[in-house]
Amino acid sequence: MAIRPLPGRRSLLKGSLAVSAGLALPAFTRSGRPAAEWGVQTGDVTRDSALVWVRSDRPARMIVETSATESFRDVRRMRGPLIGPGTDFTGTTRLRGLPPGEQIHYRVLLADPDDPRRTSAPVAGAFRTVPDRRRDGVRFVWSGDLAGQGWGINLEFGGYRIFDAMARLDPDFCLFSGDTVYADGPIAASAELPDGSLWRNITTEEKSKVAESLAEFRGAFRYNLLDEHLRRFNARVPSIVQWDDHEVRNNWYPGQRIADTDTRYTEKSVDVLAARARRAFGEYFPMSTPRPGAREGRVHRVVRQGPLLDVFVLDMRTYRNANSPGDQTVDPQGILGREQLDWLKRELARSRAVWKVIAADMPIGLVVPDTTEGRPHVEAVAQGDPGAPLGRELQIAELLRFIKHRRITGTVWLTADVHHTSAQHYQPARAAFGDFEPFWEFVSGPLNAGAFPATELDATFGPERVWVKAPTTANVSPAGGYQFFGEVEIDGGSGELTVRLREMDGTVLFRKTLQPGLVGQ
Repeated sequence: MAIRPLPGRRSLLKGSLAVSAGLALPAFTRSGRPAAEWGVQTGDVTRDSALVWVRSDRPARMIVETSATESFRDVRRMRGPLIGPGTDFTGTTRLRGLPPGEQIHYRVLLADPDDPRRTSAPVAGAFRTVPDRRRDGVRFVWSGDLAGQGWGINLEFGGYRIFDAMARLDPDFCLFSGDTVYADGPIAASAELPDGSLWRNITTEEKSKVAESLAEFRGAFRYNLLDEHLRRFNARVPSIVQWDDHEVRNNWYPGQRIADTDTRYTEKSVDVLAARARRAFGEYFPMSTPRPGAREGRVHRVVRQGPLLDVFVLDMRTYRNANSPGDQTVDPQGILGREQLDWLKRELARSRAVWKVIAADMPIGLVVPDTTEGRPHVEAVAQGDPGAPLGRELQIAELLRFIKHRRITGTVWLTADVHHTSAQHYQPARAAFGDFEPFWEFVSGPLNAGAFPATELDATFGPERVWVKAPTTANVSPAGGYQFFGEVEIDGGSGELTVRLREMDGTVLFRKTLQPGLVGQ
């Protein structure tokens, strides 16, 4: 499906269009009909339902048509919401009553609220519903970290071309493991590369500074949709999304106050920034959670993918305690909060899927430091002390113990965040805390951001880094390589789960196959 490149609602900044002759984005114009030039997305697809997303250029009625064939010979039409400035002209329609395990073709039209005969050109996409039959198998991809460290959309480089490599695998869905935007990372027109050449970004007004206002957070999400590879991918591959820190601000936690010395921010309350970011996040992704303001408006959830797979999407931001040295001997809040931890334990015990993927937006045994406040604090779980669990490790120890004693089979941890790719095996025989069964944690990313050296391992849960690929210097640009995604394939016959860690072009770097029905392996 050809998708025309487009600019933002605001004009692109001067100087940013010199990226490649003949590839400049066309000027934004308002015709007599609504337009859906930001593409379409689907999210949290189930066996009989899906969420479809679109953005209009003006107030409009969202209409979704579905068909079993690409020709749309027999069409089912759903009348969606009126969309307008209250949601930044984004809207979501839930499709219900779909056949399980089938390819669904859809197209979105936007109708003028005053004259329904005046509609936009249709924007088409497709997805597969979750199968009822185990033998159909499951394939998905995962990664995170998009447009970070100032490395934005560079048309000379080919834009976000990693999404084309992921699309070639024809996955059932994509797990976006956080840092879906860098609201705290301005995008300049250019940046110098080690060889003296320039990396040239598309830029927009909203991305010229850190996001503080709701409009600026919305602009951060809109920025990525300027890329044609991402829009093509969104139209064909459903998403399961979670957030981490850069949707708001680097290493944020609830209740944090930004230091007066950080003059980039006039709004000093991180809670205020997080509320605005969460609203924009909910507007720009199709997620099966209510919009902000509802009690259940949350990121953590279970997305069931048939007999073979349940995906447990964690939120390791909203409920965490303040970053600290992580040496406390009692820590009931931890990184998940008590309510989310109890939810996770309950849902894991309830799951009858062969595989339970725990989608964590931060790693377990990799030490991720936080020095943003001038002190050596802990940003993730591990704090570098190889002894008995302390700080946030106490909560993870409680979860791992629960999985062992409840005999919960098939748990695998997937994450991103650290801007390199690796495979860690956790083994109680190597650990200071031994009351758990062995498990694997796989790391991927970034999608298009700076790459960083591998971080130190914490021996508390006995991790062994079985494989890793990472640069030796910090903030290597996408032009320098080290851009990664992961693939998970579950065979419908044997039930085996195979993880492949891949480079930007799709090359397989590492492969591991796990056997079904085991508590630990």
